[in-house]
Amino acid sequence: MDVEPRDKGILLEPFVHQVGGHSCVLRFNETTLCKPLVPREHQFYETLPAEMRKFTPQYKGVVSVSFEEDEDRNLCLIAYPVKGDHGTVDSVDNSDCEPKSKLLRWTNKKHHVLETDKTSKDWVRQHRKEEKVKSHKLEEEFEWLKKSEVLYYSVEKKGNVSSQLKHYNPWSMKCHQQQLQRMKENAKHRNQYKFILLENLTSCYEVPCVLDLKMGTRQHGDDASEEKAANQIRKCQQSTSAVIGVRVCGMQVYQAGSGQLMFMNKYHGRKLSVQGFKEALFQFFHNGRYLRRELLGPVLRKLTELKGVLERQESYRFYSSSLLIIYDGKERAEVALDSDAEDLEDLSEESADESAGAYAYKPIGTSSVDVRMIDFAHTTCRLYGEDSVVHEGQDAGYIFGLQSLIDIVTEISEESGE
Repeated sequence: MDVEPRDKGILLEPFVHQVGGHSCVLRFNETTLCKPLVPREHQFYETLPAEMRKFTPQYKGVVSVSFEEDEDRNLCLIAYPVKGDHGTVDSVDNSDCEPKSKLLRWTNKKHHVLETDKTSKDWVRQHRKEEKVKSHKLEEEFEWLKKSEVLYYSVEKKGNVSSQLKHYNPWSMKCHQQQLQRMKENAKHRNQYKFILLENLTSCYEVPCVLDLKMGTRQHGDDASEEKAANQIRKCQQSTSAVIGVRVCGMQVYQAGSGQLMFMNKYHGRKLSVQGFKEALFQFFHNGRYLRRELLGPVLRKLTELKGVLERQESYRFYSSSLLIIYDGKERAEVALDSDAEDLEDLSEESADESAGAYAYKPIGTSSVDVRMIDFAHTTCRLYGEDSVVHEGQDAGYIFGLQSLIDIVTEISEESGE
């Protein structure tokens, strides 16, 4: 595959807000992500109906990704433009990207220090030994993280919460590690892969709270092997997918009131009962002090609108697709419900915490919440001419899951006195 000169390469980083899925999502820049190109998903984004665009990430084109080793033999993923493709690195704002040259300058500098430093070779050898021990301990901790289905971390509320978040997300680390391993194993056969560029839905939030829901009563695509289909059917039957058409696939929540980060992975999501699913949803909208009730109305409106859009889509089946719900865990200043206008200037969120109960205060302004469909690697439609199976009518399983979600959020809202 032809690519542009190497100096246009962009260093890809792990996307720290990925909470579900097995495909690795990488950060291209602040507003753009990239993931391995799957032909069926690529076709979906290039042909999706206009009225669905507000409920999917914006598609931004294709890049070529290769992996290269730095001087310490660390694997790095680098994106390059694809010649002849209309959506490439050149057409995306790269002002906040990490250029490949930055990585090379860093490794060259490090190498230079080790060569010219006047410390003894024994010190260097001992230093490397300590680094290996430290690295081994990190790997052991990472293995423990991967096995933990629900994790809580206490964070410094006075510090930069978003920067702390980057060090905790175990699912993001797991996916990134697996992607590097797959590419390393295939290195002898290929070292260039096509990735698609998509809108980063979390970029407008300071501390994104993300809920990944696996939608529908069926997850396997029409092209799945018998073994794969049987495995997916079993997962649905043993989870809430079969009963309500939706299950938790991943969750990341910052509870400002308690100063805790909570992560839940798909393995725990599969074990939840319908009541457990409802409790997880309640937990997602809870900030550690009180329920973020101002988010429920906007979520319900968007879910209802999406349901109407999907009811008008003929022949589509969104097998194994997910629905993301995203809001900002960093709340705006709060005011007492009976405060006078002149009191508002001096009232901070901290004083609100100390001087009143949970329901005596409300956030200033309207909180933003996003609802988007993602992951279309197994989507099918009659527009895809090569598919052996052509479906008629609506995707009843997905719509059933949406209605269940609407009903449960409505129950949470009514029970909380909304």
